[in-house]
Amino acid sequence: MDKRTLKHFEKRLQDKRRELQKAYQDKLMRSGDAGADGALDSADEASVNYNKEFWYSLSDADRRTMRLIDEALREIRTGGFGECKNCGEPIQKKRLEAVPWARHCVACQDLQDRGLIE
Repeated sequence: MDKRTLKHFEKRLQDKRRELQKAYQDKLMRSGDAGADGALDSADEASVNYNKEFWYSLSDADRRTMRLIDEALREIRTGGFGECKNCGEPIQKKRLEAVPWARHCVACQDLQDRGLIE
């Protein structure tokens, strides 16, 4: 995959990651865990606590998506982005446009959905 295409997908992945983080911040503010100005309590300012709370508050689906996004971003940096983790073939660009964190090509995703592969 060329550098321009990789940059495109990197931006899409980072945007989705920010969207999930913003949803978490909004949830904190709605739940009253943040002050009136939106700032977190001093105990929550430590990045370790923030990260722990962030992961606990995400739904299972959002947590899985965040992990897949982080994995895809790593693969953009280290190589392997856009390759099916099952068969090794390139994942179709149309599929990556729809789900940039996809780990499998359409055929292998179907196998996974049916429980035939992990």
